[in-house]
Amino acid sequence: MRRVTVIVAVLALGLAIAGYVFFNGERKVPVRYRTVAVERGTVVSLVTATGTINPITTIQVGSQVSGMIESLHADFNSRVKANQVVARIDPFPYQARRDQAAASLANAKAAWEKARIDLAQRRRELDRAKSLIGQQFISQNEVDVALTASEGALAQLKVTEAAVKQAEAMLQAAELDLKYTVIRSPVDGVVISRQVEVGQRISASFSIPTLFLIAEDVTKMQVDTNVSEADIGGIAEGKAATFTVDAYPGEPFQGRVRQVRNAPINIQNVVTYDVVVEFENPDFRLKPGMTANVSIVIDKKDQVLKVPSSALRFTPPKAVREEKAGAVGDRPSPAGGAETPASRRWGVWKLTANNDLERIPVMMGISDRAYVEIAAEGIQEGDQVVVAIDAPRGERKGAELPPGFGNGQSRGARRDRGL
Repeated sequence: MRRVTVIVAVLALGLAIAGYVFFNGERKVPVRYRTVAVERGTVVSLVTATGTINPITTIQVGSQVSGMIESLHADFNSRVKANQVVARIDPFPYQARRDQAAASLANAKAAWEKARIDLAQRRRELDRAKSLIGQQFISQNEVDVALTASEGALAQLKVTEAAVKQAEAMLQAAELDLKYTVIRSPVDGVVISRQVEVGQRISASFSIPTLFLIAEDVTKMQVDTNVSEADIGGIAEGKAATFTVDAYPGEPFQGRVRQVRNAPINIQNVVTYDVVVEFENPDFRLKPGMTANVSIVIDKKDQVLKVPSSALRFTPPKAVREEKAGAVGDRPSPAGGAETPASRRWGVWKLTANNDLERIPVMMGISDRAYVEIAAEGIQEGDQVVVAIDAPRGERKGAELPPGFGNGQSRGARRDRGL
């Protein structure tokens, strides 16, 4: 009887220990992975940037004379033709200057005529003196006086001729200033901005004041965008581009790169370059000054293997990494030789048929930020690659999680242990 009691006690103690271990011991739950299939399709590499819509050619219409705005003949959004009158400046002061210059010219011409007549008289007197000296009726001194008078009259005639030319130039300048009081459009286009009002006085003393801003052709416009120096290498003239604006959300507009300007733009030690994207704007839906989000096509490949970018960033749990470390180091490169630095750095984790992980080094190609082109011997279309862990966080220790997936054991496990 005593022996039976000891046996029962031992069995009870074993069951108690087994129950304690079962309910309070650590249990390792199998890790479940989220996978996606390797696809074959098109990958488009893009460079994105933000820019501003502007007309291709913008003309500043100004005034070369000062004065008060007498009338305006164009306003915002007005369509104007070349040589069309868009504004007038009060012409009265310039008409008065023109009349004064015309009077000065008439006076100079009269003085020139008088000097011409006087020169003719002095020349006749000189001829008479020369004929009389031969007959010894006058002295040589009188001949010299007549010669000096003739030369003086000739010099006076040249002075009056210069005065006439000066008066003519002043008249031309006065007439030109009077002509400038009528402001005309230099090109066909649309008035984008009007910066003056009737009665406003403008001054052209130090610089030409701007009255209107005219876009020459609003059916053809451009986006001026700044691209960082890291992305500028793949951009060239003729590359296709698309952009969107907040005014028409979800509607893409098509364009192409017209110019990559070489002048660097340095803002707070960040170097960018101005890339000009031109596009058609037949209905003038896109207005100058709109902000455009531009995507420029750098490269495009069809029928290539591609995986999500998250597949290249995925890191399995620490235990799996340690278990696979030796196999990864011994795996040959996709080309059959030694691994390249890129293949050692980049790789995807393939889920095999027996639910095991296998790291496949890959060579990366172009990327569209969502998908990446890959090339590897161990990867085929349809293979399942891991992109994330699908198991709840509380089912395993945080030490088994990839970096960033936890900070140690779950709260429930710590509470059960009285920590």
